[in-house]
Amino acid sequence: QSFATIRAEADLSAIPADLEKLAVRLIHACGMVDVVQDLRFSPGAGAAGRAALARGAPILCDARMVAEGITRARLPANNPVICTLNQADVPQLARDLGNTRSAAALEHWREHLEGSVVVIGNAPTALFYLLEMLDAGAPKPALILGMPVGFIGAAESKDMLAESSRGVPYVIVRGRRGGSAMAAAAVN
Repeated sequence: QSFATIRAEADLSAIPADLEKLAVRLIHACGMVDVVQDLRFSPGAGAAGRAALARGAPILCDARMVAEGITRARLPANNPVICTLNQADVPQLARDLGNTRSAAALEHWREHLEGSVVVIGNAPTALFYLLEMLDAGAPKPALILGMPVGFIGAAESKDMLAESSRGVPYVIVRGRRGGSAMAAAAVN
């Protein structure tokens, strides 16, 4: 019934058919039909994400809350869901890099990045660092779901991705809104 209400109340006319379910799930996750006005995406983002998931691509998450919110039963190929934030060496790696733990944890993504689905729903520093990694020649994921939340860096990190996605399809929620629930909903 919630999804019927969302479809009745939300203006989905600007959303391509292949992203309509994603938009509805985002609205459902946050309870705000107006979030669709801040949804931005590159052409073909929906198809790129679905194709990656269908071929078994790993899903790389910046936070445990994002990873736990992904419904494994909905994944088409028993895709591995990976969050490296709590690996034992991440605090030291963060100190060595002079960055946050969320950003440093992405160093453990390198072997999984090529063709993956990246889901950032918590830390703007993780999205900034991912873009730095791509600029430095890291393998490209198939899709970036950029939905970090907050008052410091969230809007800026998403704008940076939208301005230059480094050739990677993306979906973002512009501004300060985002979060683990919305990021996981975008995968689901």
